[in-house]
Amino acid sequence: MKSPSLSSSLNNISQSATYGPSTRGLIVATTIGNAFEFFDLTVYSFFAVLLGKLFFPLASSQQQLLLSVGTFGIGFIARPLGGVLFGVLADRFGRIAAMNLTLVTMAVGTGLIGVMPTYAQIGIAAPLAIVAARLLQGFSAGGEVGVATTLLAERASSSRRGYITSWQFASQGAAALAGSLVGFLLSHYLDKASLEAWGWRIPFLAGVLIAPLGLYLRSRLGGEADAPADAGPDSVGVLKTVLQRDWRLVLVALFLVVGGTSAHFIVIYYMSTYAIKVLHLPMDTALWCGILAGAVMLVMSPVGGIWSDTFGRKRVTFISRVLLTVLILPGFYLIQHSPSVSTLYLVVCALAALHSINAGATGSMLPEMFPRSTRATGLSLAYAAGVSIFGGFAQFIVTWLIQTTGNPAAPAWYVIVCGVLSLIALLFVVDRTRQDI
Repeated sequence: MKSPSLSSSLNNISQSATYGPSTRGLIVATTIGNAFEFFDLTVYSFFAVLLGKLFFPLASSQQQLLLSVGTFGIGFIARPLGGVLFGVLADRFGRIAAMNLTLVTMAVGTGLIGVMPTYAQIGIAAPLAIVAARLLQGFSAGGEVGVATTLLAERASSSRRGYITSWQFASQGAAALAGSLVGFLLSHYLDKASLEAWGWRIPFLAGVLIAPLGLYLRSRLGGEADAPADAGPDSVGVLKTVLQRDWRLVLVALFLVVGGTSAHFIVIYYMSTYAIKVLHLPMDTALWCGILAGAVMLVMSPVGGIWSDTFGRKRVTFISRVLLTVLILPGFYLIQHSPSVSTLYLVVCALAALHSINAGATGSMLPEMFPRSTRATGLSLAYAAGVSIFGGFAQFIVTWLIQTTGNPAAPAWYVIVCGVLSLIALLFVVDRTRQDI
């Protein structure tokens, strides 16, 4: 079979009119909540150094960063609980009802961060309140991705499921791009005092406006686009079935997620912090890592989805994961031994492209693994648990590893270990490309 060129794949992406207004509307309405979540994560990640200074001022510079990225990770602790709750709601009462609830909860958590007084204003209550807001965000986000991905996969035709579902991950790239651009503009045009006093609050407060837009778009989908499970076990029975019958599928899906989430939070988010703290680059220069990585993910995730529809999920997932696992360490060594801005941007774009292709292919593989009656619950639980453990705390872990070992390539080794776990899990996946689900 002749391999399609990148240009032909991009042409396929542009032909979204093929799917009609209802499908385009479904993609936008479904992915907007995911984009909202990752916009907030992007902003928090890129202002991690500043937030550490404002909310943990009594610690040293390195400890401030650790506490800030640790707080970033704490929000992920609540994800598995949110994944179970919203997944069960989706399997019992419909995907859209559960997604709307996650969107509102997410907006409340984000708004709280935007209006939160700093340590200088209310003392120890400030970091405690930030932790509470992050837990609320994490709880809601735990159900958003799994339920939304399930809805996209179930509504797509078997021949285009990879492409349609890949937009869930392309939306993460769009959010990272938007969040990075906002961070860049604020840090570039505001002086340091203004940025610390009020400028950092702007993206969090602006992000809340996404919620009413998302609710409006989802209300227009109506019952036709919803996809609750067929009559089956009640809410308690859904979770019991997942834990007793589908636990092996959950475990395999979790380790598939591990490889992608570790790469995502290192390549897409951490590289800006790495450029500031390890390479000692200015903030506005470092933020271009996120801008470029987000742009690459926006374009290349659908390419990965298209290729998975053409060549099969397992083949595209395997090749892209192996390439990323093999090339990330040389990429970090290249940055260290040739520490120029152009080298940094080149490595980030290359790694982001491989990660995005992998995400586009894996995105449809995950819902294909589960039966319809428990799909949202099983996928939400596996995704939330994997992201919580290996993604949310990725920045904390690699920051600690760099400080402890003195090895600036520690982030690469973290992604390599997680990538190997993901490749092992891939051996147990049955490829259901082009099959009805």
